Amino acid sequence: MNYKLLIKISWITAFAIAMGYLESAVVIYLRVIYYPEGFNFPLVPMESLLLVTEVFREVATLVMLLAIGFIAGKDFTERFAYFIYNFAIWDIFYYVFLKIFLDWPESLLTWDILFLIPTTWTGPVIGPIILSLLMVWLALIIIIAKGRGKKPALHKIEWSLLITGSVVVILAFIWDYSRYVLARHSFVELFKVSSAELQAIAYDYMPTDPFNWVAYIFGVLLIVSGILLYQRRIKLFPLR
Repeated sequence: MNYKLLIKISWITAFAIAMGYLESAVVIYLRVIYYPEGFNFPLVPMESLLLVTEVFREVATLVMLLAIGFIAGKDFTERFAYFIYNFAIWDIFYYVFLKIFLDWPESLLTWDILFLIPTTWTGPVIGPIILSLLMVWLALIIIIAKGRGKKPALHKIEWSLLITGSVVVILAFIWDYSRYVLARHSFVELFKVSSAELQAIAYDYMPTDPFNWVAYIFGVLLIVSGILLYQRRIKLFPLR
């Protein structure tokens, strides 16, 4: 890895770690206010303004991560690599800082609210961390290959495995909450339910163990297969 590329990755890593700290700081404030005895389900009711703010904060975070990818990369594949690298480092250090300041999560199997768009994602903390490590792996292969003058574009079969695996993993994350909501209202009825009623449903939600590990592991295996196939084809770190 050449010196300029190393410096570039170092600054992007620093940015992602700083973003992870800012994200954890917001959560720390909310938990001190709403969960003084420690975070747990069911959720404590929050004002509508805060909920809307949280959703748009997540949108803003994605825009920032995408912006770094667009600025750092020179083509679609390289921009994608910097985006997922940035996302992964941000997500990992978000949990690192929560552990440092709140001694939370208690373990990697502790359930958390992972995302709110387009619906609530929940699952054990280890779930997003594993995905983040996979993103770092794929991103570094692309970035280093590009730095060595290779053409790192992914082929259709590799994209298919990565995208399909990602969709399956997302389904695993939204499975529990979606099943909980649909047990109370049909999909069609959800479009007629008031936001206040939806919030009331969300505040009564308790995660159901076990997590949908079957779907999650299947999705992860698809993603790993796509990365291994790509790594073997690109011949950056030859696989026998």
